[in-house]
Amino acid sequence: MALVTTDSASVVIGCAIKVHRKLGPGLFESVYEPCLAHEMQLVELQFDRQVPLPLTYDGIVFDRGFRADFVVENELVVELKSVERLMPVHQAQLLTYMKLTGLRKGLLLNFNAALMKHGIRSVVL
Repeated sequence: MALVTTDSASVVIGCAIKVHRKLGPGLFESVYEPCLAHEMQLVELQFDRQVPLPLTYDGIVFDRGFRADFVVENELVVELKSVERLMPVHQAQLLTYMKLTGLRKGLLLNFNAALMKHGIRSVVL
């Protein structure tokens, strides 16, 4: 997997760093999400929050199987965490969301890292 190098990914990372500098680590994901949305609005990124991702199983569509935290510019899935450390299951979650959306680029952002740059994982399928 390669690193995401698109402009929208770089802008989202800049917004996340700004939020992290203002709030610091240790808060709930639900606190960081609206703050990141605010920062992305300020820089005029187009995004959707809490995007429902239907899951099809055995011909049955489950409309609310999953929810992606953000889909940015219709090209990037962004999943937020506030955990002690990112685990393989978190990356697997992002990969699942990318497959369900058909998008090839994703960012996993852990706001509980001491420095935001240590909490960033990027993926390109």
